[in-house]
Amino acid sequence: MTDHAPRRTIVALATSPGRAGVAVIRISGPEAGAALRAISGHPMPEPRKAALHHWRHPASKVWLDTGLSLWFPSPHSFTGEDVAELHAHGSPATTKALLEALLSLPGIRLAEPGEFSRRAFLHGKMDLMEAEALADLLNAQTESQRLQALRAMNGETSRTLEEWRESIGDCLALLEAYIDFPDEDIPENVQEEVAATLSAIANSIASELDSPPIGERIRSGVVIAIIGAPNVGKSSLMNRLAQREVAIVSNIAGTTRDTLELELDIGGSLVTIIDTAGLRDSQDPIEQEGVRRARAKAECADAILLMRDHSLPYPALPPRPIPIIHLRNKSELHGPETTAPQEIALSLKEKTGLEELHRALTNLVRELTATAHPPLITQLRHRRTLEDMREHLQHALDKNKPLELRCEDIRLASEAIGALTGRISVDETLGKIFGRFCIGK
Repeated sequence: MTDHAPRRTIVALATSPGRAGVAVIRISGPEAGAALRAISGHPMPEPRKAALHHWRHPASKVWLDTGLSLWFPSPHSFTGEDVAELHAHGSPATTKALLEALLSLPGIRLAEPGEFSRRAFLHGKMDLMEAEALADLLNAQTESQRLQALRAMNGETSRTLEEWRESIGDCLALLEAYIDFPDEDIPENVQEEVAATLSAIANSIASELDSPPIGERIRSGVVIAIIGAPNVGKSSLMNRLAQREVAIVSNIAGTTRDTLELELDIGGSLVTIIDTAGLRDSQDPIEQEGVRRARAKAECADAILLMRDHSLPYPALPPRPIPIIHLRNKSELHGPETTAPQEIALSLKEKTGLEELHRALTNLVRELTATAHPPLITQLRHRRTLEDMREHLQHALDKNKPLELRCEDIRLASEAIGALTGRISVDETLGKIFGRFCIGK
């Protein structure tokens, strides 16, 4: 944030800018009620009930618009502060006039990007994972992204982390009591019970880390690379999938020098298709770089469309477990009956085989994004933090370490969860401290 006072009232357009049937202007902070009274000229409406108002400029009394005013008193609002909303006609001129009128009032400034969500987080209306999920929901392009973000916003992933945090806090309290009060009536097998609990949590974390990155695929998109020799039809396939001309098609080998990316919605999931340079030996240093990049994309892709034509074998790829759809293009020259098992015959020239390819792609993407429960990991920050947490728990389970140092590792594991949710557990035996993190979109 800037040096603005954190309690100062903020205002911003809550809907997308531009022309629309309705635009929502949101005001949050201690002056929200006064601002609504000043622009409407009416007493406060009943909480959470819309009132029809003629809004006027507080100073000049010029009529600005007529619309619905809503009032959400603290703490029962999105931010946890007093919040007022104006549901106005959605023209740029109208929203500009209303914002200028509100900003003319004392104690009100324009909100910074993401500041409403940040205030909701700071007031305990959502944790950090839920705030990130809100940002993901606002940016969702596909059905799978929408559903994943909604489930995370609903606290499904946060509940798992909270259960871990509570269990780790109990373990830490037991061990510290065992250390600090050796004469008290504390079960002798407390260390074994703690080890069993921590081991179970460590195994759950390991399962999340070692599983396919489904949450990351849903959030960022499944990456599928088109790989093959020059002139087998990779760029033509790219254009067919895009249903427009996105790649240059030429009979000259080596036309594609760099990778070209295309985003599609396949089966309700975001998919990034990558067109690559043809794999062959070349003396051209630029083409050599293109081939190197093609192989690098094949290495990091989630799946591969491996193409050949009737006269060429499939190019060799580095051995690693990765789903591959085998495609043979130019089937109009030798017919689909010569297709090898589990190979899709295409004729991009005659536009045949595309329906079978689309079915295969849809099934593949669904397999790559199928999950029975909301993934804990949807971005790199989550993965790195869980890796840290697993490492601390492994150290805490090391019986060769002094018990005091193992307690410190348990505390660090708890704080790693705090880094995910925005909740820091310093010492469960003394109380809970809630961290405040600034986030933005």
